[in-house]
Amino acid sequence: MLRTCLVLLFCAGAVAACGGVEDTPGFLEEGLESQAQAVATTNGLSVNGLSVNGLSVNGLSVNGLSVNGLSVNGLLSLTFQNWFEAEPTTREQVMKYIVLCAVPAGQTRTYTSLVTLQTYTWPGQLGLAPTWSLGLPATPAEQQLITACLAAHTNKFGIHIPISVMGRNTQGQALPFTLSELSAYSETEACFFGNAFTDEGVFAANDRTFLHTSESTARACGLSSKQGSTECAPIAHVGACKDFCTLDSTRTHYTQCTYNGVSYKPITTRIQSQDIYRCGDGVCQFTERCGTGNTYDSCLADCGACQ
Repeated sequence: MLRTCLVLLFCAGAVAACGGVEDTPGFLEEGLESQAQAVATTNGLSVNGLSVNGLSVNGLSVNGLSVNGLSVNGLLSLTFQNWFEAEPTTREQVMKYIVLCAVPAGQTRTYTSLVTLQTYTWPGQLGLAPTWSLGLPATPAEQQLITACLAAHTNKFGIHIPISVMGRNTQGQALPFTLSELSAYSETEACFFGNAFTDEGVFAANDRTFLHTSESTARACGLSSKQGSTECAPIAHVGACKDFCTLDSTRTHYTQCTYNGVSYKPITTRIQSQDIYRCGDGVCQFTERCGTGNTYDSCLADCGACQ
């Protein structure tokens, strides 16, 4: 059973190093891009891995959720009903991201509460777990990818920030992306891996240098200022992706991360440059504090002196 929590996003290699990306799996011809971007504009989701995170850390515990399938029968099982009805408000949000991660775009999963008779419908997007989506037990690889994807969509502050999600499904197929997506989401962020189904843990690592003391971000669960950060527990921040993970030939995402002797299928994330805040840019962000210094937690230039 799936237990524990999940975090923010991570990302992969630099855009400048993506030579030959047009010929690689996952790349979308620019002619298809306008359609994908239009979808992203209207509802925050698209066929090319663009997504919106916002799963609260407080909603990350899914202890009790059956992993025997996301088919109609699975969602009508007594195990699922007991799990969902125990905390329907929180678990409706958890299911939103589980289905987004596991089920392909164009499909939905629906559940009608036997308690309130309310019907919930969750759209798929990334299709990372085809076996589980069809109603069969999740394979170990699917458990790893769903864990990583949920972690990538977790936001410490429970707010919604657009991200670019990159990786491969259990069949080795890369999530589609465009050159414009790489350009718009120019900041590599983090990688996420682990297996919450087996209590092995959930891990995040920086896909770029650690944040400077003047920098902060609403994506604090993936991109961190220090190794060993506990601000998004139980997600453990273990350092840098390059120390644990294998980079794909396109240099856009990682294909495998090994930690504590176990190899995992990861998810890599990218973010927009404006989602990294800097003390001195003239805006007192909600992640910054008043003070007399030039660090994010004592930023005189943006937030003024404390009264």
